[in-house]
Amino acid sequence: MILSHFFQKIAMFGFAFKKDTGDTRESAAIDVAKHLLDEGASLSIYDPKVPSDQIQCDLGCDFLVENPQDGVGAVTNGHDLHNNDKKVVRVKNCPYTTAKNAHAIVVCTEWDEFKDYDYEKIYEGMEKPAFIFDGRKILDHKKLIQIGFRVETIGKNLNHAKTSYTSM
Repeated sequence: MILSHFFQKIAMFGFAFKKDTGDTRESAAIDVAKHLLDEGASLSIYDPKVPSDQIQCDLGCDFLVENPQDGVGAVTNGHDLHNNDKKVVRVKNCPYTTAKNAHAIVVCTEWDEFKDYDYEKIYEGMEKPAFIFDGRKILDHKKLIQIGFRVETIGKNLNHAKTSYTSM
């Protein structure tokens, strides 16, 4: 499934290749982000340890990285946010603002803190229907479904027949 065909704004939780590190070498999140951007999605990324300049380096010169710590509308390399030939990635320092108004969350790194978020609060701030794609299979899917999320994952079966599941 190509996420960006269904969702325009996607929040990515995690960019490091594994939890407890800022190392992005061979991180699957890089390929996921590039693919989503190439398909036209708008990305907001939160990782507790990976700085925005590392994300810029990993995504390359075809993408602009907006870092809210640099000031309103500031982007690395001095480019204007309204430059239409570049795709903008927003790097956030808070998971709640990362998911604000998003259509979907994609979990790319298995950070322990991701399990402890107030997903009811996150759900309230998202577009509906709100999706979570748990690429690391770390979240409490039953609880997320009770909140109202549509949860998708690969390789985890519910009722021994499905690889994805949603709330109705």
